[in-house]
Amino acid sequence: MDLLADVLSVAGVRGTIAATVHAGDPWGLRLFRISAAAFHTVTAGTAWLRLPGQPPLRLMPGDVVLLPTGSEHGLAGDPDGPLEPFDHAVSKAALAAGGRLDVGPRPARTRILCASYRHDPAVTTPLFTVLPEVVHVPAETPGAGPLADTVRLLSGELAEPGPATTTLLDRLVDVLLIQVLRAWLRAEPVAPSASWLRALNDPTVSAALTALHADPGRPWTLNSLADHVAVSRATLARRFPAQVGETPAAYLTRWRMDLAARRLRDTDDPIDVVARAVGYTSEYAFSRAFSRDRAIPPGRYRVRSRAARSGVAVPPSAMPSTG
Repeated sequence: MDLLADVLSVAGVRGTIAATVHAGDPWGLRLFRISAAAFHTVTAGTAWLRLPGQPPLRLMPGDVVLLPTGSEHGLAGDPDGPLEPFDHAVSKAALAAGGRLDVGPRPARTRILCASYRHDPAVTTPLFTVLPEVVHVPAETPGAGPLADTVRLLSGELAEPGPATTTLLDRLVDVLLIQVLRAWLRAEPVAPSASWLRALNDPTVSAALTALHADPGRPWTLNSLADHVAVSRATLARRFPAQVGETPAAYLTRWRMDLAARRLRDTDDPIDVVARAVGYTSEYAFSRAFSRDRAIPPGRYRVRSRAARSGVAVPPSAMPSTG
């Protein structure tokens, strides 16, 4: 069981190429906060990343930055020049098509590939929020070679589209996120806050998390989990919260609810089947736990989440009266 892959898969993270920016000096863009992770990589020239209250960060060719929570930021040709609001500086049509955006006078000396990443709103296990505000992977970071190769493939496909270009871009941009996280984790071995991500560097806690993810339906207790990873109950009770930020029971409950929420929305499995799959011996116990976690019974959640995904309003009369 690969913990990072499992979280990315269940979280339903999907990337989208926004545009390739071709900028000529002087230039500057202000990008407002978005409800997604923002990604930029400099493929030619240099640029400055500017965030409110932080010193400017110079980006060299091949550098990659990920803004996990989509913070407001600027991209510019110098560290203190004016920034033009993004909506007024570029063509929305080109942005929607994932095409080229020309900014500033010609000739363009800087090129930046921009993308964004969204995750399934049904999943509450933190992913992007456990990362720092800016994840910076310089081109010279050890092990970043595959990342550079993927960027070159993306840039080439955008420059010369062919059959199935959209499918290929979708796959490559998802690979890109994994490579960014890998490179950053190698360079920054300790995550900034307690989370499952920090626990990847603690062999004992990582093994415990892997066990919970591999078999979430098992009736885990602190004792059985400690036995599974071959440490004392007291050791696991101390180390797990220190690394993850919550107890094994709390983490497991949240993970089970994430799995259940996606299964309720995406399948027609009866609620009792979903309950057993995530470790509950009765539909009643599961419904109580789910209602406590999501503030809505599982049956109503199924109706509402499917409607939300399809953009259909659900009248109260169509909601299940129970469950």
